[in-house]
Amino acid sequence: MPIVTTQDQTRLYVKDWGSGRPVILMHGWPLSADSWDDQAAAIADAGMRAIAYDRRGFGRSDQPSSGYDYDTLADDLATVIEQTGAKDAAIVGFSMGGGEVARYMSRHGGKGVVQAGLIASVVPFMLKTADNPDGTDATVFDKMTKGMKEDRAKFFAGFLKDFYGVGLVSHPTSDEHVHASWNHAMQAGLRPTLACAKAFATTDFRPDLKAFRCPTLIIHGTADKTVPIDAAGRAAAKGIAQSKLIEYDGAPHGLFATEKERFTRDLLAFLKG
Repeated sequence: MPIVTTQDQTRLYVKDWGSGRPVILMHGWPLSADSWDDQAAAIADAGMRAIAYDRRGFGRSDQPSSGYDYDTLADDLATVIEQTGAKDAAIVGFSMGGGEVARYMSRHGGKGVVQAGLIASVVPFMLKTADNPDGTDATVFDKMTKGMKEDRAKFFAGFLKDFYGVGLVSHPTSDEHVHASWNHAMQAGLRPTLACAKAFATTDFRPDLKAFRCPTLIIHGTADKTVPIDAAGRAAAKGIAQSKLIEYDGAPHGLFATEKERFTRDLLAFLKG
């Protein structure tokens, strides 16, 4: 089993497909690297190297008691880049994974990175504050925490429906896909799940935006209820100099699945460009 060992001896599970220029993929909360499989396969088929890893606490990686702050998570990304020998890489983060991209760019100076991607990302700041009026009210995150502590399995069953935009009429992805994501969510430990939810809800990445010094692709759905576009994708595009924002009209949060063909096509076009 391919493993990368971090500075604090946490073992991270890594999937490494293809050869050529590396593309490192960070998954969202509460999923695993498997959520990137369709795009990773397409990247490998296009003559590039797709590297996707399970964040600490999730999937097949270790579940240490600590290390779920973004400084540590960015250091984990740095370790993955170093130990896989990735050079001139693109780093692409979905949802929570966008925070690792942003913090790596500032904390590690974007070392070895030539392209970046923020997909339905939490960057730059999710929490509603006096100077971030488009953010999400703290009570929403408090309710999420309460739901996970009371019955995590039930909470994620409901959460993932909004994640993929599933309703009484709308079914943009299959019930089986939603259930597979539920399985991924339940692989994670409760402590990492709660700690990471706190991290992405409260970390302010606005100071990190100036550290992006490479072409950056931003993709966000206009109907994203999990990470609303105004405080996220649109705000990130305004703050990142070399960014390109593509809005998917009517798309929910989990657009890697609901808009799979379009998203894969847009991502490959950016990477090849």
